[in-house]
Amino acid sequence: MAEISAKLVKELRDQTGAGMMECKRALVETNGDLEAAKRLLREKGKAAAGKRADRETTEGLVGYRVADDASRGTLVAVGCESEQVSKTDEFQAFARKVLEAVQAGGVEAAESLEHERLELSGQLHENVAVVGAARFEAVDGGRVSVGLRGADPELARQLAMHISWSNPRWIGRDDVPEQAVTDEREILASTDEVKSKPEQAREKIVEGMLSKRFFGVFVLEDQEWIHDSSKKVGDVLRDAGAEVLEFERFALAG
Repeated sequence: MAEISAKLVKELRDQTGAGMMECKRALVETNGDLEAAKRLLREKGKAAAGKRADRETTEGLVGYRVADDASRGTLVAVGCESEQVSKTDEFQAFARKVLEAVQAGGVEAAESLEHERLELSGQLHENVAVVGAARFEAVDGGRVSVGLRGADPELARQLAMHISWSNPRWIGRDDVPEQAVTDEREILASTDEVKSKPEQAREKIVEGMLSKRFFGVFVLEDQEWIHDSSKKVGDVLRDAGAEVLEFERFALAG
């Protein structure tokens, strides 16, 4: 068996980021073959990453890039398990690489970094996951912020803040699946709060509850504007002659 020198162990560690003992064991198993040891560590890293795949990634980074003219934009979220790991150079470098890949090649480009993700997970001993990715192209004079058409940059910024805070599911009522509305209406109609009211008034009460407790919570245009609660988002958009075309919201912890 070849003698495993400290210099060779350090070289492997510098090239892979694995721990000293892991590097030494890999070199022992491969009889001092550096390339074979690197492959072995990658394989073990994949196995370790697979075991970690079901762990929650509630820490990490959400990154974005918007072109100077706001005609294009990219948004990605890369998660890990701990705040400590999220601050490491290795994790942040990978998150930037994901952002650059999606910016250049679209959402599917993140898949090209799967091998690197698995290696990083093994190196950091935590689950690392690309939680979300999106790329936008402005259309018809729009600005990339939340896929907004016909608005000035300040309104786009305020709307992005609103979406981040209020977490809507849909833009307008027409975007809500019919079955979702039907299910919610039936749930409300079955509550004691409604059943205690006169039968002839129940339908109107349910519609009022649906508007306030469902559309008002989950539909962007029906939500109260966080910058002025006396207004709905839809009112603000109409006053500005603006229209939301699409949006994405990524969250690591909720």
